[in-house]
Amino acid sequence: MDNARQVASEAAAQIADRLGGGFAATVVLGTGWDDAFAELGELEAQIPTTELAGFPATRVEGHGGTVGAVAAGDRRLLVYRGRVHLYEGNSAAAVSHGVRAAAAAGCEAAVLTNAAGGLRPHYRVGAAVLISDHLNLTGASPVEGTEWGTDRFVNLVDSYSPRLRALAAEVAPGTPEGVYAGLRGPHFETPAEIQMLRSMGADLVGMSTVLEAIAARHCGMETLGVSLVTNLAAGMSDEGPSHQEVLDAGAASGTAVGRLLRGVIDRL
Repeated sequence: MDNARQVASEAAAQIADRLGGGFAATVVLGTGWDDAFAELGELEAQIPTTELAGFPATRVEGHGGTVGAVAAGDRRLLVYRGRVHLYEGNSAAAVSHGVRAAAAAGCEAAVLTNAAGGLRPHYRVGAAVLISDHLNLTGASPVEGTEWGTDRFVNLVDSYSPRLRALAAEVAPGTPEGVYAGLRGPHFETPAEIQMLRSMGADLVGMSTVLEAIAARHCGMETLGVSLVTNLAAGMSDEGPSHQEVLDAGAASGTAVGRLLRGVIDRL
């Protein structure tokens, strides 16, 4: 995507025209999170993301490909129901475009959710884990290239806001935290790769989020990352992971994780 900043500004202007303004935060609902949508608030309006500048179509089951304005009490949210991924053939700029457009539309906070494989035996399938840090193993970056100049050297310390994680812990005491390893996909990891990731300090593994988190930090947004543990990683159970398993776990946990997000939003 050429001139990512300009395209994000164009998309933000279209969002303002179609959905209005005054958004406090953006929420990206990952695979298995769509059932959490109803808990966020009242949907005011919704449009396909492909009707906005710079958004490619998503072709992954469990990703609706829409963006909507949601009233959450006295706050308005810009909510993406689904995202696009590197493994669909998209660039790092395209993957992070939704976050940049939200920032240009005035959002000061980003809530990034995903489905993840759990790398720790005590993680329960269907439970939420707060992302404390990440390992970007995608081989890509949303600030690569010449467009950003010296701004490309982004400080990623505390990219996942300690303040927002503390608010989440108030809403759901005892919610664990973990390090998320973001890989390119779309294949699931081998048991040997899972052992490697665990030795590197990863607690969760998935195929999204890390590029969006970097872009959010680059845009000056405060970020909360939440993983829904939808399966045990390869080698930790008798059967290997599957995409249907991910969708089923999300459907079973949608209400609870949606209430967690709404609780944090109410405390912003």
